[in-house]
Amino acid sequence: MDLGMDMWKYFGITHADHTVMNPLSLEKTRELVGLLRLPEGGRVLDVACGKAEFLCLVAEAYGVTATGIELSPYTVDAARKNVNKRGLAGSIELLQTDGAEYRPDAPESLDLASCIGASWVFQNHRGTLEALAKMTRPGGLVLTGEPFWRNDPDPEYLKVTGADPNMCGSHAGNAADGVNAGLDLLYTTASSQDDWDHYEGLQWQAAERYAADHPDDPDVKALLGSIRRSRDAYLRWGRNCLGWAMYLFRKP
Repeated sequence: MDLGMDMWKYFGITHADHTVMNPLSLEKTRELVGLLRLPEGGRVLDVACGKAEFLCLVAEAYGVTATGIELSPYTVDAARKNVNKRGLAGSIELLQTDGAEYRPDAPESLDLASCIGASWVFQNHRGTLEALAKMTRPGGLVLTGEPFWRNDPDPEYLKVTGADPNMCGSHAGNAADGVNAGLDLLYTTASSQDDWDHYEGLQWQAAERYAADHPDDPDVKALLGSIRRSRDAYLRWGRNCLGWAMYLFRKP
């Protein structure tokens, strides 16, 4: 996807109003956190942690020690503000680095390792599951968030967006990736169309507001061009074919 501007700036602007930077609602995210049953004082890692909302919820629920990895300078700044505002700076460490290069102090030591919506960090979903599992203790949890096709995407949608038809598989296929990697599937939760509408709509609104407030920014033309193409493609095709789910596994 050629945005015509700095990628991190683009996502920083378009996700300015998001609490969680994926299509799963905050309510469903909270429900998922309640199902983790992590040990108090456990160790947690979230690769590509966004604004660290998931880590904050986990730390508040279980009193864990957590590490968040985030490469975007815009998003990691928002994550630090979120963590500090919640009084969790002593529990959550945030690192601005490439998640693929991170290693915990000891292998197989984490109670939970997650990567939500950023499987490109480890090449693909299967690679993400395998990388996270190596960092997780036996009996620990592995959590991913991944898109899937609800049905075959329209060729015109792929042409307009530049999306690869192989960028994701099916919901069942995502779940099978973990099983094939030797993990036990515990739970999945998927986004509804309402969740998707909220996720996408917040981006349109944030981009239009930024453009109105920063008319002299040379990136405004590229910003609006990209977000409007994305908006129109979503309304015409993407809303009917795009899926998203979280996948919770246990390492035997």
